[in-house]
Formats: sequence, structure tokens, C-alpha cells
Amino acid sequence: MTRPNRSYRLAPALAGAALLAACGGGEPAADAPAEAMSEAELVELARGIHERVITLDTHDDINAGNFTAERNYTTDLPTQVTLPKMEEGGLDVAWFIVYTGQGELDEAGFQRAYDQAIAKFDGIHRLTEEIAPDRIGLALTSDDVRRLVSEGKLVAMIGVENGYPIGMDISRVKEFHDRGARYMSLAHNGHSQLADSNTGEAINEFLHGGLSDLGREVIAEMNRWGIMIDVSHPSKEANLEAMALSEAPVIASHSTARAMFNHSRNLDDEQLFAIRDNGGVVQTVAFRSYLAGDKHAEYSRARQDILMTVAEEMDFDFAGADGPGRAFSQAVSQLPEAERDAYMARYEEVQAAADARIEAEADQLAPPVDVADFVDHIDYMVDLIGIDHVGISSDFDGGGGVDGWDDASETFNVTLELVRRGYTEEEIGKIWSGNLLRVLDEVQAVAAEIQAREG
Repeated sequence: MTRPNRSYRLAPALAGAALLAACGGGEPAADAPAEAMSEAELVELARGIHERVITLDTHDDINAGNFTAERNYTTDLPTQVTLPKMEEGGLDVAWFIVYTGQGELDEAGFQRAYDQAIAKFDGIHRLTEEIAPDRIGLALTSDDVRRLVSEGKLVAMIGVENGYPIGMDISRVKEFHDRGARYMSLAHNGHSQLADSNTGEAINEFLHGGLSDLGREVIAEMNRWGIMIDVSHPSKEANLEAMALSEAPVIASHSTARAMFNHSRNLDDEQLFAIRDNGGVVQTVAFRSYLAGDKHAEYSRARQDILMTVAEEMDFDFAGADGPGRAFSQAVSQLPEAERDAYMARYEEVQAAADARIEAEADQLAPPVDVADFVDHIDYMVDLIGIDHVGISSDFDGGGGVDGWDDASETFNVTLELVRRGYTEEEIGKIWSGNLLRVLDEVQAVAAEIQAREG
């Protein structure tokens, strides 16, 4: 693979440590234990590994409005993923997500969701075929991924989060496959016509008791066409049933370990063992409140306290709200345009002043969830179910990101932390992309067998 040499962005604390340690010179010994290396040697070793492995993130949310000729990912939009950020951080593959929120289970709801899904499919194709085909290509297979990376291009892949837009029309499974989808979940936050959601756990209220009859048919149809089944959002019962029915391995496109933090979105050990036995892979997600929810809540309170103090000192009123949030956004949106622009300019001044104090004060009092917390979950799952069943995802632009990996430009910091933990280059390659691409290959091989069997 030929790629340009890059100077990857280090988290500030890591950059400082590397600078202080960069006095020995020489190449680091790749077989030396991590604890025997200086910080500069660890960084140098990690840079080489980061260049050589294919880095792949299975969950990046998108807005169809960011895939137009006038506004698109070739520029550095205020999103966590753009082509410049991917290039800066050495993120080779981004799975762009065709997400639709759960709505009513009726024809009108299904049609709205379908229209929203198609707009996102079309946007991804527009980026890779019209806007920036010289910089990014759409991959449908693992061979496509390797070819595009060898050409020096970024790679887009497509996942569907929530099978809701299928409606009651099972032929849309093949349609989505033909549009480029290579994984799909059967539910999101709310029960769909296909499966129960994890959200039912909070009130012990479920619609199907797992999968619906149509959901079971969709599982078989996904196997038939080579779409990976994603178990990140459905209920535990739906997930276990899906794995029992599937002829192919499954994935959890963006999940963490429930034993590490108790949240219904996280996978308990029973589900993790089932994924292992199924031959699948769990793409560990860098989502603060799933990784260490209590720590994140404490940090958020500290941030909020500082922000409100600064706002009071600067005589700024949060439009009747207790800081940024939905009520604040709604109040601002109702202001006349000229007044709104002036108000937001003032808000940005307050936020900038608060940020300086947050970095100096809040980070010390209540440290943010960071890359180390993220890799703690990777460690746990590798120890529990094995190196061949664990991968990486961010949920960028969907709520994801941790301190040190808060957008695609900081991707190198994940590799550095894995090197620091003692993972080998082969293991890091598996975690970043090898395991996920292996599952994709197996799912597509099963599809070919089913199609041959059916004539």
C-alpha cells in the first residue's frame, strides 16, 4: 500500500510527553515490551503500525445536507468526519450510516423513513461518484477496501441503522444491498416492525418478545444477499434469536461491554459469548456515556458549572434555560434572524471563555472519558472472547467521541494507546479492520452458497 507520509495529531498530553521524551533517537525495537520504551519510541512505533494497517470505523452518522455540490465532506465542515479529517488522522475507511429514527408503524411512517434513507444512500453515492471520486471510493467487498487503500484513496462503506425504512416490503432488503448497504440493524431506539429495541428494558415493555415474524424473514433475506446483521441496538432477546437464526456471522457495529458499564445499549457477557460462538465481531464504540457513564456525568456537571459561572460573569442569559440543550436551542430558534445571529455570536464568546477555564479546571477536578477508557473496553472483550472478535467504531456525528479521539483527525491516538497496552501489529490490524473484513467475507460467502443452493 502506498500512502503519503503523515504527521498524525496527538492528544495534547501525549504530544507533550512525546516531545519531552524525544531525545534518544534511533528506531524503536518492534519486539521490545511497551513498558521498556520511551514515549517517543512508542509514538514512532505506533506511527509505523498506523501507516501499515487499514484503519476502519464502522459507524459514522451523516446528514444528507452535507452531500451536495455546495456543501460536502471535501471541505472541513464542523462535523467529526470529513475527508480532510480522515486524511489528517489516517482513518482509511468510514462506514457512512443510513440512519432513520423510529416512527409510527404505519404506511406514512414507513414512507417517510424510506425517503430519508434513500436521500442518504444517494448522498454517499454522490460523494464517491461525482463530488470526490479522486479522493474516496465506495467499497462493497474487502477486496474493494484493499484496492482503494492501495490506490491512496479513502474508502466509504454503507451501513443501515434501523430496518424501519424497509416497511413491510421485504424486497427492500435486496434494494438496499444493491444501493451498497453491507450491514443493517433491525431496530434502533424504539421497537420497529422487525425487532424489539434495547430501550424496552427500562420499562419492561416489548412489542414482539424478540424478533417479529417479518424480522425473522428479514434475517434470512440478509443472509441471502450478503448483508451483515447488526445487533447493536435491538433487545437482548432479539439479538440472541437473530444469532440463532443466522447462517452467517453477525456484527455489533457500535457497542461496548455491559460488565464494564451497566447500560442497556451495552452487550452483556452472554451476548458477547454468543457473538464469539457465532464467529462475529463487536465493534467497540467510543461513546462516553456507554464507556463510563458515571465519569462522564461528573465531567459534564463540572463543565456545566463552569459555563454557567462564566455566563453570569459576562452577563449572558441562556434564554431561560439552564445552559445549552434542547430548551435553549428551541428558544434561540424562535428569535428573529438578526437578533439570533447577534445572540449566537455572543454565546460563542461565552463558550470560548468557558472552554479555557474548563480545560484548566474541569479536566483536573473531573477528568473526561478518554481513549484509555475506550481501550479498557477493548481489553475486556479481547480477554473475554478473543482477539478475533473485537473491532473499533466511533459513532462520530451521532454522539460518539472521547477525549483524544473526538474526531477523525485524532484517529492515530487509538493506535498509540493499543501499542502502549502491548498489542502487536498483527493484533492491531485485526482490531482496526481485519476482523470486520473477515466477517464481511464470510457473510458474502454464505450468500453465494445460499444463492447457488436455491438455483
